[in-house]
This record gives sequence, C-alpha cells and structure tokens, in this order.
Amino acid sequence: MVVRVAILDDYQQVALTTADWSSIADQIQVDVFTDTLSDEDSLAKRLEPYEIICAMRERTKFLPLLLDRLPNLRLIATTGRVNRSIDVNYARKKGIYVSGTGNGGNSTVEHIWTLIMSVARHIVLEHINIRTSNPQWQTVVPMGLAGSTLGLIGVGRLGSETAKIAKVFGMKVIGWSPHLTPERAEAQGVEFIASKQELLSRSDIVSLHLVLSESTTKIINAADLDLMKASSFLINTSRGPLIDEAALVEALKNKKIAGAGLDVFEQEPLPLDHPLRFLDNVTLSPHNGYINETSYKVFWTSTVENIKGYLDGKPRSLLE
Repeated sequence: MVVRVAILDDYQQVALTTADWSSIADQIQVDVFTDTLSDEDSLAKRLEPYEIICAMRERTKFLPLLLDRLPNLRLIATTGRVNRSIDVNYARKKGIYVSGTGNGGNSTVEHIWTLIMSVARHIVLEHINIRTSNPQWQTVVPMGLAGSTLGLIGVGRLGSETAKIAKVFGMKVIGWSPHLTPERAEAQGVEFIASKQELLSRSDIVSLHLVLSESTTKIINAADLDLMKASSFLINTSRGPLIDEAALVEALKNKKIAGAGLDVFEQEPLPLDHPLRFLDNVTLSPHNGYINETSYKVFWTSTVENIKGYLDGKPRSLLE
C-alpha cells in the first residue's frame, strides 16, 4: 500500500531536488505545498489524508488542536534537532512519531553578519539608489565597525560565534541575558553587562540570540528602544516575538534608532501590507538565516532516511 506524504512550506521547491528519494519512491505518494496556511480549519482539511508530514522547521505549528484533527498521521518528519512548534509529548501520546535531522553548516552565523554588514554599510539603500538611477552617487556614510560596540543579548552558541567574528573586525563585544553569568561571558571573550538597559545604551549594534519563551517574549519593548543610541542598529535572527514589533516600527519611523536588520517576524510570511515593508531604514530577509545549500542537503537527505526508517518499522532520530 502506498503511503501518502505531504511536504509543507517548501517555498523554494527544493525538498525533492536536494535529496535522493529513489530508495522510497515506490512506497510513497508525495504532495508538495509551497504556501503556509494559518487558518486551522483549512490546514486540517489539507493535511487530513496524510500518514507522513514533512515539516520545515517552525513554519507550520502542530499543536494539540490540530493533531486531534489528523487521524491518519503517524510520522512528522521535521528538519532540525528542535522544533518548538510541534507538541512532541502530545504527539507521542497519540502514537505519532516525530523525527528530526542535523542542521548542517553554520548558516545562521553567516546570515547574522550579512545583516550586520548590510545595515552598517547601508548596502540595500545604496543598491536601490544605483538601480533607480539616483543622480546622487553616494548618499550615506557607512558605520565603521572597528572600535564600535556590539551588544549581544544572549551569549550561547550563536552569540559566542558572532562574538568571535566581531573581534576580527576590531569590535568591542559586550553581553547580557537573563541567565548570563560573568564566568560564562568571560569564557566566551565577552564583557559581562549586568543589565539589559546598560547593554542597550552602550551598544552601536544590538544582536538578539535568545530562545523564545514566555519570559523572553517582547524582551525588547518601546522603553528599551528609547535607551538605544540614535545611531545604533538592531539585528534579530532569532524569533520575531522577542521584539515588540509595533514599537520597533514606531522607533524606525521616528528615527529613534538608525535602522534594523530583521530575518524573523511576529507573523510569517510577513503580510504584504506590513509597515516594515515600506521603511527605508530596515533590511529584511524572509527567515532564511538557518538555510543554505549545505543545510538543505542535510535536512532533506536525513528526512528521506527518517521516512525510510518509519516505513521499515524502525523509526529513527526521534525527538524527545
């Protein structure tokens, strides 16, 4: 009997081309969806026939209300080692396996620095000026990174890797998080800052590296943005809800900060009429910091292996 498989949110249509599916091709019928449905009724109706669903990270949420409406589902094959949009414990209780993959490469760190360099040197603005035949050849003065201060909110794996590169540019690196200790900061070569407020007021560039939780939601609010230098930039490649997005829009509109580089948003995909799309002091990317050619190959090759394990009666790479 052929097993029905749904591949969700494959925006770039790469799932079937970056891995070899031939080992299981005669056992499955695959449907690829390139859009994200946020309406639960529409999503449940779409997914109801499938025994296996392949999820790309956290683009679609699998919470109890949805899982209860998918009677045929037996395997969620997600990419990455962690997916906080899947209630793994509830899925397990319903007899649904949840498998994960490795990550592959260091894509997010690369993207963090892509955004930092883009905002500091106003690459997007100057690109638009050239492409639109602005007669003014140079319009802005780039920020010099050497001697400036990078403030890390969160000094875990990504934060510490970001710090290493900052040192190459001759930047001063300071760090704060709700649980950061002076000892951990010192081990990463980062100056420990005792308060979020001090870090924000001292930094020329602030970069967020926190896990989203109830305690970190909107950890950057309007009052925090008021503390930042008018010449400073805010970078977020972690999760959109870490920042009060409405407050950020107002800060950018009123030039309370110089700009922002954002890869993540409260709602994704970002609505077509969202005000962030129309500001000239923000650089936006579509939450692709964690992906590149290398990571896609790891994601989808491992996904094929996980599906094969399930079909052979030997589920593998199960998430806890």
